Amino acid sequence: MVRSTPMLEQYRRIKGEHPDEIVLFRMGDFYEMFFEDAVVAARTLEITLTSRDKDKESGVPMCGVPYHALDQYVARLIDAGYSVAICDQVEDAKLAKGLVKREVTKVLTPGTAFSYLDLQSEANNYLMAVSTEKGLIGLAYCDLSTGEFRLTEVESLTLAKEEMVKLRPREILLSEGLNGDRDWNKVVAQLPSSSVRYLAPWLFEFTSLRDALLEHFKVNSLDGFGCGDFTAGLVAAGIVLNYLKETQRQELSHVAKLSPYLWGDFMALDDSSRSHLEITSSLSGTKPDSLLGVLDSTVTAMGARKLKRWLDFPLVKKGEIEGRLEAVWRLKEEMARRLSLTEKLKKVADLERLSSRLALGSAQPRDLLALKNSLRVVPEIKEELKDTPTPLIASVSSGLGDFHSLVTLIDRAVSDDPPVSLREGGIIKSGYCQELDELQALRREGKQWITQLEQRERERSGIPNLKVRYNNVFGYFIEVTKSHLRSVPDDYARKQTLVNAERFITVELKDYESKVLGAEEKIYSLECSLFAELKQEAARYTVELVSAADSLATLDVLSSLAEVGQRLNYCRPTISEDDIIDIKEGRHPVVEQLALGERFVPNDAYLDLKDNRLLIITGPNMAGKSTYVRQVAMIVLMAQIGSLVPAREANLGVVDRIFARIGASDNLARGQSTFMVEMTETANILNNASRKSLIILDEIGRGTSTYDGISIAWSVAEYISDPNRLGAKTLFATHYHELTELALTKPGVKNYNVAVKEWNEEVIFLRKILAGGADRSYGIQVARLAGLPEEVIAKSKEILRQLEGNHSLKLPEGESERGENEQLTLFVRPSDALRDEIVNLDLDNLTPFQALMRLKEIKDKYT
Repeated sequence: MVRSTPMLEQYRRIKGEHPDEIVLFRMGDFYEMFFEDAVVAARTLEITLTSRDKDKESGVPMCGVPYHALDQYVARLIDAGYSVAICDQVEDAKLAKGLVKREVTKVLTPGTAFSYLDLQSEANNYLMAVSTEKGLIGLAYCDLSTGEFRLTEVESLTLAKEEMVKLRPREILLSEGLNGDRDWNKVVAQLPSSSVRYLAPWLFEFTSLRDALLEHFKVNSLDGFGCGDFTAGLVAAGIVLNYLKETQRQELSHVAKLSPYLWGDFMALDDSSRSHLEITSSLSGTKPDSLLGVLDSTVTAMGARKLKRWLDFPLVKKGEIEGRLEAVWRLKEEMARRLSLTEKLKKVADLERLSSRLALGSAQPRDLLALKNSLRVVPEIKEELKDTPTPLIASVSSGLGDFHSLVTLIDRAVSDDPPVSLREGGIIKSGYCQELDELQALRREGKQWITQLEQRERERSGIPNLKVRYNNVFGYFIEVTKSHLRSVPDDYARKQTLVNAERFITVELKDYESKVLGAEEKIYSLECSLFAELKQEAARYTVELVSAADSLATLDVLSSLAEVGQRLNYCRPTISEDDIIDIKEGRHPVVEQLALGERFVPNDAYLDLKDNRLLIITGPNMAGKSTYVRQVAMIVLMAQIGSLVPAREANLGVVDRIFARIGASDNLARGQSTFMVEMTETANILNNASRKSLIILDEIGRGTSTYDGISIAWSVAEYISDPNRLGAKTLFATHYHELTELALTKPGVKNYNVAVKEWNEEVIFLRKILAGGADRSYGIQVARLAGLPEEVIAKSKEILRQLEGNHSLKLPEGESERGENEQLTLFVRPSDALRDEIVNLDLDNLTPFQALMRLKEIKDKYT
């Protein structure tokens, strides 16, 4: 049996109130953990597990961490998926009568512990709650570190999953009633970065949660936020708010706005399409080789987060898109103004997270200094925007408040080089508080007094190496080596004996110690009090700071898009009322930035809902089919976030969704083969796309046998091209050149191919998209380029001849063979001339080197 003590009883009571958290129990200079918490923490933190009793087997398991290193240990526990309750001593141990009073002052969870986590500046740390109400699924999420608070409602679990995967919350709150639901369990299992917490079902009660929201925002109705008619969404929002207040144990003044949106307010992209298009990270998981990596020239952390949010939520309202494009274009044209704004924005710290730390009372001295320096440039930015009157820029300017009084206060009060934490002192400037100045003077004069005392005592005693010293344990003392003990004056009182010396105290030194140490304590106490008042005063500006942070973040993104557009020669797209995609000399925004040893070849594209619904793109591997279809999708996406686009000209109708299925991948962890993943993603497209969607498909049917694959690809293409079934704008890249026959029988289907030139049993990739289909895949030639042994290449040719002699794909009965030049070209005329020049090359009268040079000249001429 474990011997109980008053302290252990106190711990057990507190642990009983927090059974799901690891309780860190303050004891002097350490935070201790006991019983099972200690076992878990010792293993996770790799610290020593010990016992309160000598008999470790029957004693209480325990481990501890120093109080000054708390943050790093808490961060490691949170990152491991645990929640932590910080139990502090809430009364002075010197004044306590008996057991020191302790209480839990904060509960830290993956979705709320932003002060302890090493958050990437451009990443959000979302806490999300999900509720089901009246056939709807409500989702609400808040980033405590920035104050962003949003909610939505969707009608299906599939759409709910898309939002959850897109936002990747660190922590999700669900009703215990969903814990056994098989479909929900599948969704939760696909969110490896999220920690899931199940709450009692009775907490998900609409009326009480709506009232909690009304009380927090101090309003009589939520109609002003645009979400008065929400049900499931308000339940989820109320759960998030209550959970934050319960864990933070204070008001959340920086969570000042609740922003609703509905599915359909933004372009939708499922997780698979995001991955295939490499929007915010490449397939290898890195940012630089993604679309975000190309577009991100932001200079503030707030702007970086907002740019990512714009890519996660592309617009679908023509007026909003044009508003962003107008602001970006204006900033692009006015380069001097933009460069000036960028230099000023570089001086702005992360106001969103600074505001949050102020509101939550966790701001440190350097946070106030960063706040002052950031707010100093706000009037300069506002003045710079005065003569740039686009509606969006005017809105940005109006969000920048007047912070002159706050800047003046911080400048007068806070040291220009404050320490990292309060413990180090020296926070408050001289001249701010007379009492503090007097105490500081006493401390400064004390050093001089000690020097004078030491010199005086050496002369009085005749001891040349006498020293006056101080340490935290014994205070002030006079140290004399043992060889001079006979010279010690009679008024010295022995204080401590060392091996080689003795330490003494005098009445004069004792009086000084009381005076100086009292001043040190008063200085620390007074600085803490003054700093707390400063933080409280700064926190009164929280709402204005949040508004300014949002405006500055928007300005940073607009400037970033303008700078990238100018540097990379992007054009301003025209947003059309028609359902068309008309791109002249479009380029892939990421690929053209890669050092691939050749110049990027631009290409045109034209799609509509009439004669050009489905374009079948054929050609060999490595020729650029995937790059071409992806660049069209990315240009559309860029336009709908308000970005300039990599093209000479672009006229684009708004699309509601982009679906992308590129290449081969598997998901063995979910028991899905490459072909199963391919078919699952294709099924999702066919079941959820609309006529206003853009679909790009590459290599459908390649994961199975040739005839199965061709049959599936043919059927999928027919289904998409049929306006009575789907009829969406589609780019369909394939190696199955047999699919080019679809253009003969299906209206709206057109054939294009990537131009290549075969020479001396090799292929030269020209990267140009031409009208008409390819009649060969050039797979063996590409295999040679990859380095397959010549024996394998020769055998492949032999087998191919046999297969081509015995098998052919027959057209349906009654259909004629395709004639020459039956397609209407969607591209500029030089493409036809390019093809003619290549076809008419007289290779018989040219040496290999001459032929190669001639092909290069032709390629350069047209690209």
